[in-house]
Amino acid sequence: MRTLVIIPTYNESAALPTAISRTRAAVPEADLLIVDDGSPDGTGEIADAAAASDDHVNVLHRTAKDGLGRAYVAGFGWALERGYDLVVEMDADGSHRPEQLPAMLERAARPDAPDLVLGSRWVPGGEVVNWPAHRQLLSRGGNLYVRLALGLPVEDATGGFRVYRADTLRRLPLGEIESQGYCFQVDMTWRVHRLGGRIVETPISFVERAEGESKMSRDIVLEALWRTTVWGLAHRGGQLRQGLRRVLCADRRRRVG
Repeated sequence: MRTLVIIPTYNESAALPTAISRTRAAVPEADLLIVDDGSPDGTGEIADAAAASDDHVNVLHRTAKDGLGRAYVAGFGWALERGYDLVVEMDADGSHRPEQLPAMLERAARPDAPDLVLGSRWVPGGEVVNWPAHRQLLSRGGNLYVRLALGLPVEDATGGFRVYRADTLRRLPLGEIESQGYCFQVDMTWRVHRLGGRIVETPISFVERAEGESKMSRDIVLEALWRTTVWGLAHRGGQLRQGLRRVLCADRRRRVG
């Protein structure tokens, strides 16, 4: 199956060459798309040099830093226009191990393939390496809140190492997605779930980045919190209305009978 690995970048000049070489070695038949948001540190030029020497590497330049969500949506559009079958999300900073990608792709290509394969830190066999306790607490707590608010049956909805079936992406209103950061990952998982898509989690080892600076910020956390809360209230409100309608219908049938 034709596979595209999308790697969004902003100021990843130190990490990108290693990410490209490791990914090419791990999945040599896959293509890569570097989506660079006008990095001032030369990341885009490094991506261009890699593309010039390797037909499997492609670059999509965007003029400004416009957020992780929009970068991925642009990459999804690029993939769908070119007829790929599987579309991968992967970070450039080394936190996602490309060597684990073949197992994820094998799971996504089976005859009973799910719509979305999530690389999960929080299922049995998954782990985080060199993460401080407060980051683990934030991630675990955030995912628990997502499960409680949305009823989303996954352990790691915020993870960014994942494989989508292209047919599933085509069924989603990608142009309507405005969320960013961790919230984008929750948003996409929630949309696949509401679509009736099947989601499976496979354990991964997540490694704290060794080079460059984390993009995590207070604004990213707050966006995920308030958007999830809004979605959760709408979801639970809908469930309540459906329950009330069922009760009223049952009462009406008893009266008529």
